[in-house]
Amino acid sequence: MEQGFTLIALCIGLLLVSMLYSSVGHGGASGYLAILSLTTYSQMDSAWLKQHAWVLNLAVAGLAFYHYSKSGHHVFSKSLPFILASIPLAFIGGYLKVDGALYDTLLSLTLLYAAIRLLLRDEKSSIEVSTPKPSQAYSFGAGIGFLSGIIGVGGGIFLSPILLLKKWATPKSAAATAALFIWVNSAAGLLGATASGQLVLERSTLLPFLLAVGIGGFLGSKYGSQYAKPKTVQNLLIAVLLMASMKRIAELLV
Repeated sequence: MEQGFTLIALCIGLLLVSMLYSSVGHGGASGYLAILSLTTYSQMDSAWLKQHAWVLNLAVAGLAFYHYSKSGHHVFSKSLPFILASIPLAFIGGYLKVDGALYDTLLSLTLLYAAIRLLLRDEKSSIEVSTPKPSQAYSFGAGIGFLSGIIGVGGGIFLSPILLLKKWATPKSAAATAALFIWVNSAAGLLGATASGQLVLERSTLLPFLLAVGIGGFLGSKYGSQYAKPKTVQNLLIAVLLMASMKRIAELLV
């Protein structure tokens, strides 16, 4: 009974995270890792955690890209340089076996960054955009791809703020680009893990998780491609990310 209640609570948490993240074009891996780190799954190997987060990313980022591109927000020519540079580096990052302490440190910083990024997110709906130089797009794409492969996220939490701060995209076109970027990076990371013999996916665990994030991803991305994001859920997510990052940092210090 207790185990069933825990699974239901966990799936509700994953659904809410996927709904919020998909509303801004993200797959939600950093949020899923935060939720999982608050449960017994936090004891799982780093390869297990990031691979399962990547699979959830594929489902949610795919839904987000579908809705944002269908609404006319995706500019493929702007996405392509970032994606081409990120794929091989995400593959390498997924191929590498990262030390547990190093992984926990990187993950904690990533979760903390995600919380701050959401807290300080600019809500302006329109900005004057420019096109990045190819060298800039390739450099950022490669760096984010490698970091994403090591940590186990799709890279959207890094790419979106860069696109907005550099004024290379509007919020919604940034969301569309991030969704596609996240999808290909998650796939590349999984391929890297497979090539290195580290693939440890558990279908029985993934099925309820995929159902939860699929529902949340569909609703969130459909809503986010047309309307503003709910501030209350955003604040709840920030609290979860902060608690999870602080929890892991505290464990590292003990």
